[in-house]
Amino acid sequence: MTATITSEATAAAPTPAPTRKGWASAFSMFRNGKSITGLVILGIFVLMAVFAPLIAPFEPLAKDFRALRQPPSGTHWLGTTHMGEDVFSQIVYGTRGVLIVGFAAGIVATIIAVAVGVTAGYIAGWKSESLSALTNVFLVIPGLPLMIIITSQSDNPSLFLVAGVLAVTGWAWGGRVLRAQTMSLRNRDFIQAARANGEPLWRIITVEMLPNLMAIIASSFVGTVTAAVLGLTTLAFIGVIPITNLNWGTILFWAQQNGAFPDFWWWYIPAGLAIALLGVALSLINFGIDEYVNPRLRSAGERARALRKRGIKTTSAVTTVRRTTSDPARRTTSDPAPRTTPSPKDHV
Repeated sequence: MTATITSEATAAAPTPAPTRKGWASAFSMFRNGKSITGLVILGIFVLMAVFAPLIAPFEPLAKDFRALRQPPSGTHWLGTTHMGEDVFSQIVYGTRGVLIVGFAAGIVATIIAVAVGVTAGYIAGWKSESLSALTNVFLVIPGLPLMIIITSQSDNPSLFLVAGVLAVTGWAWGGRVLRAQTMSLRNRDFIQAARANGEPLWRIITVEMLPNLMAIIASSFVGTVTAAVLGLTTLAFIGVIPITNLNWGTILFWAQQNGAFPDFWWWYIPAGLAIALLGVALSLINFGIDEYVNPRLRSAGERARALRKRGIKTTSAVTTVRRTTSDPARRTTSDPAPRTTPSPKDHV
C-alpha cells in the first residue's frame, strides 16, 4: 500500500519545465576560462565606474597648479596634466562614460537585431524580403561619417544620443546573422511540433527559439559594445564630442592638443591601456562564446584542458609514450608509436 502511494505521488509530482534547462544551457557559454577571465576584467571596470567617488583620490577636474605635468608619484598615482589634474581620477571617472555608451548602444542594437533578424528569419514572403533589404541598407551605411554629422549638429550631445547613433549604425550585422540562424531553426521538429499544437507566434519565438539563439545574441551584443567603445573614443579623440563628456577619448584629445606626445607618457598611455584592456576583456568573452557555439572549437578546448590535467603539453610535437610497470622497456600495444623528429644529419 505504501509503495503504491509513493509511486502515485512520484507520478503526480510535476516534472521540471524543459525551458529552465534550455535557458541554463544557453548561459553555460560563460563557464569556460576565456569568458570567466573576460568577465572578471569587465567586472573590475564596472566596479570602477560605480564606485568612482570612493576610488578616485581627487575630483577629475580639480586643479593643482603646484604639480603641473608631474610624473607618477605617491600623491598622483598616474601623474598630472598641464593644469595639474589627476590622471588616475580622470581614468576612473571616464570609465562611466565609456561603459554607459557601450552598454546602452549594445542593448539597443541587440534589441533591434533580435526583433528584425528573428522576425525576418521566421516569417516568409515579401515581409521577410523587406526586412532583409532593410538590414542590407544599414549594413552599407558608413557609421563614422554619420556619427560625426549627427553629433556635430548638437552643441552638447548627450552620451545617450551618441549611444543611440552607435546602436542605429551597429545592429545590422547581428540582425543578418540572427536571420540566417532562425531560418535554419524554423524547420526543426520541435518548432513544427509547437506550431502543430497551435502555440502563438510570440511563444514559439520567446520559448522555443530564443534559448537556442542566446549564444549568437550574446556574441552580437559583445561585438556591438566593443564597436561602440571604439566609436566613442574615436569621436572624443577627434574632438566631435564636447570636453564636458569625460571619457578615455577626451583624455587622449587633451593630451594630443597640449603636446603630451611623446614626453609626458603618463598622460596618454594609461588611457590607451584602459581602452586596450577593455577590448581584451570583451574579446575574451567573445572568444569564449565562439568556443561554446562552434563544436570543433569546444571539443578542441576540452581535449587541450584534459591533456594539461595529465601533464602533457598541447604544443608538443612528439607523442608521449606510456610504459607498463612490469617492463619499462616494453611499450603497450594500445599506446601510439612515438614520432621522432629527423635530425639534419639524416639528410646528409
